[in-house]
Amino acid sequence: MPRSQCNFLYEGWDMDYKDYYKTLGVTRGASADEIKKAFRKMARKYHPDVNPGDKKAEERFKEINEAYEVLSDTQKRHKYDTLGPNWQEQFGPSGAAGGARRAYSYSGSSPFTSTGGFDPGNASGFSDFFDALFGRSTAGGRTGTAGTASAGNMGGMGGFQDIRKRAGDSIEQPVEITLQEAYVGGSRIFSIQSTELCSTCRGTGEVGNKSCPTCGGQGQLPKVKRLQVKIPAGVDNGSKIRVAGEGQPGIGGGARGDLFLVISVKPDATFERKGDDLYTQVDVDLVKAMLGGDVEVSTLEGRQLRLTIPAETQNGRQFRLTGKGMPHLREGGNGNLYARVNVVLPLNLSPDERALFEQLARSRGDLAKGA
Repeated sequence: MPRSQCNFLYEGWDMDYKDYYKTLGVTRGASADEIKKAFRKMARKYHPDVNPGDKKAEERFKEINEAYEVLSDTQKRHKYDTLGPNWQEQFGPSGAAGGARRAYSYSGSSPFTSTGGFDPGNASGFSDFFDALFGRSTAGGRTGTAGTASAGNMGGMGGFQDIRKRAGDSIEQPVEITLQEAYVGGSRIFSIQSTELCSTCRGTGEVGNKSCPTCGGQGQLPKVKRLQVKIPAGVDNGSKIRVAGEGQPGIGGGARGDLFLVISVKPDATFERKGDDLYTQVDVDLVKAMLGGDVEVSTLEGRQLRLTIPAETQNGRQFRLTGKGMPHLREGGNGNLYARVNVVLPLNLSPDERALFEQLARSRGDLAKGA
C-alpha cells in the first residue's frame, strides 16, 4: 500500500512485554528519586547529541524516555505494575468480552510500507506496547484511549513533544540570615554550590567506554557561584527565594532548573519573633514603675521610640506598639512590637534612700510585719 492519507484497520497485535524497570536498570521497588537518577544517567549516555548518527543509541534513547514516561507517572506506573507481563490476557484482544479480538482503527498516514512492513519513522515517539496500554499521543500532546486516534496521530514526529530536551532539576540550598536582614530586606551576595556538565565527557560520564577521569563518571562537576540575591522584607524560617535558571543543567539543550534558597533566620539577642510580631524587654527602674514616666524602646530599624507607662506598672506587663513589628511578606503593613516591662530594683542604697524605704514600709505597715 503506498503511503497516503487513509483509514485502515489493525486487528489485534503480537508484541513482547517491555520491562521498563530493566530498561532503566532499577528494581521494581525503586523510589521516584532512584528512577529519576537512573534516567538522567542513561539519558546523558545515549542522547543523540552525544551520539550523532548512531541509530542504535537513538533507539536506546527512545526506549529510556518511554520507560521514564511510565515509571515517573504514578498512575501509569500503577497500571503497568497491575497488568504485568500477562498484560495481553487482561488487556489485549484475548481479554476482550467473549474472547473476541479487539479491533483498532486509526486515521492518518499509514505507518506501513508497501510491502506490509512497519515504518517507525512515521509512527509516534512511543512503542506499540506503550500505545496499547496508554493510548496514542495526539498532535496536541494529549493522550487518547487505546482504540481511538485523531487524524494525523500516525504522522511524523513533528507534532509530538520533543523527547530530546528535558529541563534540569530544581535544587534547594539553606541560607542563614539575621533578623534585621529579614526585617529590612535588600540584596546580599551568596556563594552557591552548583553543578555544570563535564566538558570532557559532555555529561555522559564515560570516555572510551571507561569512567570519565574528569568527573569520576558523574557527568557533572561541582561549581561554586557567587550570586547577588534580593531578600524580600518579611521572610521567615522556611521561606523560599526562587533564583530562576540556577539549578541543575538540562538534557539536550533543555533549560536549567531553578535554585530555591531556603531561609533560616538566626535568633536575635534583643527581639523574639512570633509570626510577624516582635517581642522585646524594656528595663524600668522601680521609681518610674511606681510613679509612671517615659521609657525608650528600641526597634529593629535602630530607632528609639518613647513609651509612656502609667503609675504602678507591674513587672512583666506588656505594651503594644502597633505596626512596629515585622513587615508582612505578601501584603502591606507590619505586625506589632510588644514591649515587656522588667522592673529593676535599686542596688547599693545610701543611708537616706534606705531611710525612705523604711518610712514607706512603716506607712504601709510592712516594717512591723517583717520584724
